[in-house]
Amino acid sequence: MTTMRAAVFDPATAELTVRDVPVPVPAPGEVLVRVAACGICHSDLSLLHGVFKTKLPAITPGHEASGTIAALGAPAPGWAEGDRVVLHAGRACGVCATCVAGGSPDDCENVRIMAFDFDGAWAEYVIAPVTALVKVPDSIPLSQAAVLADAVSTPYAAVTSTAVVRPAETVGVWGLGGIGTHAVQAARLSGAAPIIALDPLLAARERALDLGADHVLDPADPDVDARIRELTGGRGLDVAIDAVGRTGSVQQANRALATRGRLVLVGMTGDTLDLGTELHFSRERHSVIGHLGYRKEHIQQLVDLVATGRLDISRSVSALLPLEEINEGVRRLEEHEGNPIRIVIQP
Repeated sequence: MTTMRAAVFDPATAELTVRDVPVPVPAPGEVLVRVAACGICHSDLSLLHGVFKTKLPAITPGHEASGTIAALGAPAPGWAEGDRVVLHAGRACGVCATCVAGGSPDDCENVRIMAFDFDGAWAEYVIAPVTALVKVPDSIPLSQAAVLADAVSTPYAAVTSTAVVRPAETVGVWGLGGIGTHAVQAARLSGAAPIIALDPLLAARERALDLGADHVLDPADPDVDARIRELTGGRGLDVAIDAVGRTGSVQQANRALATRGRLVLVGMTGDTLDLGTELHFSRERHSVIGHLGYRKEHIQQLVDLVATGRLDISRSVSALLPLEEINEGVRRLEEHEGNPIRIVIQP
């Protein structure tokens, strides 16, 4: 096979079309993966809407991918055609000081991101570095494994590595879509108590209760600040995870912090932050930490947690659509139709 179907985005016209393109050829150190599934993420929407930019004249989006190895660019110890894999979306630049010194690809100072800096996986095949691969056991459906790469791993990394949530710490999560829903589950795994989940949609709040939240609140409730204090014994939150990225949600999460509280910003928008006076921050010893992505080790940990039954992501895939219906999937996510956690494409 020399051609494949792929969704191609033209930044100049903002058009996303499914067309025939050449099947890429892996170089040494790379593999060609037959894509089994790829999620549709809000970051993809940001690319399609021009909030995130690509320097390429045309690009295939999609960075939450799983599949099977179709070909290796060169023999790679431990890997073979047919291996079931989930893909880390990052690729080391190879020229920064960390890369030149032999550092881990996760520590690259100018990491390149699949679907933004090079072609992604809204396609029948995708190229990936061997270093990006994590094996998936037969017990995990590849449609579920795909969402581990970002939808689950990013909030998991935010909770466990950036916020470093400890047992019995109080945690609040703003925004209960794909990122926030899995942040609730990660907080539960970390032993947080209580976990307070906030979203304006009743269905999203009810889902969060089912997946591990102790309490749910409507952020539009005028008494929400007081309710958070009440539910935390008057202290406020040790950790607030904002998966929305809007000025209002960040301010509300910031107000909810206890002394020495940590606010972790996961949602990404162009909104300007306004976090109050420096005096308040210094007196209360608050921290505000930006978070982006995950490390390969987080995907491996999540594969192990799912395989052993410690983490249930069986409800994380809200819909499965063929590649030809990618624009329909984008529309559903944009309009929040069905309150999806993740809509997944199967090329």
